[in-house]
Amino acid sequence: MNIVQRAYKYRFYPDTEQASILTRTFGCARYVYNWGLRTRTDAFYEHQQRIGYAGTCKLLTALKQEPDKLWLSECSNVVLQQSLSNLDTAFKNFFQGRAKYPTFKKRNGKQSVRYTTSGFRWKNGQIWLAKMETPLNIRWSRTFTGTPSSITVSKDTAGRYFVSFLVEESINPLPVNAKMVGIDLGLKEAAILSDGTKIPNPTFLRNAEPKLARAQRRLSRKQKGSKNRAKAKANVARIHAKIADQRRDWQHQLTTKMVHENQVISVESLKIKNMVKNPCLAKSISDVGWGEIVRQLDYKSRWYGRTFVQIDQWYPSSKRCSACGHILDTLSLDTREWHCPECAVHHDRDINAATNILSAGLAILAGADQLRLHEKTTAGHAER
Repeated sequence: MNIVQRAYKYRFYPDTEQASILTRTFGCARYVYNWGLRTRTDAFYEHQQRIGYAGTCKLLTALKQEPDKLWLSECSNVVLQQSLSNLDTAFKNFFQGRAKYPTFKKRNGKQSVRYTTSGFRWKNGQIWLAKMETPLNIRWSRTFTGTPSSITVSKDTAGRYFVSFLVEESINPLPVNAKMVGIDLGLKEAAILSDGTKIPNPTFLRNAEPKLARAQRRLSRKQKGSKNRAKAKANVARIHAKIADQRRDWQHQLTTKMVHENQVISVESLKIKNMVKNPCLAKSISDVGWGEIVRQLDYKSRWYGRTFVQIDQWYPSSKRCSACGHILDTLSLDTREWHCPECAVHHDRDINAATNILSAGLAILAGADQLRLHEKTTAGHAER
């Protein structure tokens, strides 16, 4: 049994008073985040000083005492501290090379705030946020066990409100089976499996492009600052939100099916950030969502006791013959089928790549098992 932290996201519908409180809370959290970013940036470039989370919290206390900043007390202090914590995490990701330098949050973008246990009350399946007298009207689409340790309230650009609960849950591993699969991610077919199955790309963005283009043209003709422009902008945001929801739902169905059916899952470790720099392929790659598919396969495999392995990105999976091991000198991207000059076997490019990915993944696992066995043997001799 695995103990994991799991997030459950639900849509909720605030009343007028709750919407007003959330609007002020989003604004205060956004202001504090931007203020902290400016403070830390100026301190480094002007005075060569590094201010961390603790330093910004001390400065926040003084900021709230200023006469023209008393409105910051209208929202929970927990939200403001969590906003500074999010900023500190953004800086850590930047310094460790996982993200770019933090940027300022915008009023018209997605808004979100996080509450810890002291900022909300959970009782009898209902939740009360700080500064609110009535519980949230949540649409419970599924149930969860345990007590939330933190919650995140967000509002997307389409005007929809969501609340996400972080809980600790016990997940039973799935029964062990003998099936193994190698997955080659593609564009025309989103995923090609080593058993010959090809999963077509649903192309949600491509299908919605005509409707999206019309909505964007209407938006461009509206006068800036007018109510009609705000309505047109919201319409564009709703189309983008639907595309994202469709893609996310499809990705979860695909990855859950893969994890439930296979004991070992092998994929390539692609550098997707570099690949989307290609202007000819960027939109298609993003429409499939390769990175999200790999991320979901990784954590779901850990949840359910499956083995997930990623092979080296430079492994010649497409150019290597899965029958005899011969490697071609070159293989253009438009060549979808080829004959092996050594054993004369005819290959479908993608199925052959998926087969090689599985073989390489199994070789990595076998090497890891041998290394662990060697370490145990060495430790046993040392004890004697």
